[in-house]
Amino acid sequence: MRIFGLAAALAVAVALSGCAGGPQNGPDSTPEEAAAATYRHDGPPAITLYTMINNRSGSGAHTSIMVNGSQRVIFDPAGSVRFAGVPEIGDVLYGVTPTIERFYESAHARETYHVRIQHIEVPAATAELALRLVQQNGSVAPAACTTATSAILQQLPGFGSISRVLFPNKLADQFATLPGVTERKLYENDSDDKAIAIAELEQRLRTRDQAGQ
Repeated sequence: MRIFGLAAALAVAVALSGCAGGPQNGPDSTPEEAAAATYRHDGPPAITLYTMINNRSGSGAHTSIMVNGSQRVIFDPAGSVRFAGVPEIGDVLYGVTPTIERFYESAHARETYHVRIQHIEVPAATAELALRLVQQNGSVAPAACTTATSAILQQLPGFGSISRVLFPNKLADQFATLPGVTERKLYENDSDDKAIAIAELEQRLRTRDQAGQ
């Protein structure tokens, strides 16, 4: 599917805060929809920690993780970005292709927030355990995104230094001490309104797609 065709299909329901959660995200997709969207990334097994950080205060606003195992998913606990074209069950987003990965990251980076992205390769068994834990966790209560994520990470082999914490920046700092972690930061100048920012992103994707025709 061309990028524009995919982007146009991604109708997004958003809330104003990071760890918003709650019923505004709509009902879960069906297991059949999630299975049909399964995406297996050809990269090594890995876990990516996302931390959304306020550009003015430096405080963390939201935490999520991407797991690359037998399939690639994003666990977005109490998250406020949901894609109509991407199945979601219990705060787990399925079918995380490279385009969806970029779209997810860009949806969170805007003039008031940037994204701290930390990546670590793990044994296949560790990635599968992480995948199973996020799928079993279920939906997370508002403001509990970091607590839920850290509780999952601390159950993984090799992540024993991770303690259960409430604040996103504290978890990111703990994650940074794990051997082999790489890090990058994503800054964008989109509007503070996520709905506007996402609309602008879709326009950029549309322009890119048309230029490639």
